[in-house]
Amino acid sequence: MSDTSDSTDDAGEAPDGGDDAAAAVDAEEVRHVADLARVRLDDDEVAAFADQFGDILDYFEALDEVPETEREEELVNVMRPDEVEAGLSQEEALSNAEETEDGFFVGPKVS
Repeated sequence: MSDTSDSTDDAGEAPDGGDDAAAAVDAEEVRHVADLARVRLDDDEVAAFADQFGDILDYFEALDEVPETEREEELVNVMRPDEVEAGLSQEEALSNAEETEDGFFVGPKVS
């Protein structure tokens, strides 16, 4: 998408003072995104997506109002330590195999 800084000031408002994030996404940008996604859109869908993209940008602007925290969480390793356990012998591992050859599993051929 193109830079919308020409049509909005630093606060994300249109030059006329209104919050105009929805207008920041025009039909040309929607068509460009659709081309990148290889999606065909008719004119009604382009208009609907322009509105939806504007709503999405409004949601992102709302995130700017969330206060930042200075606190760092203490990191804790949630993984259990590795424990060595006895495994199967080769004979036990192959005991239920339909077909074996020279001590290995035999599976279907893949081309």
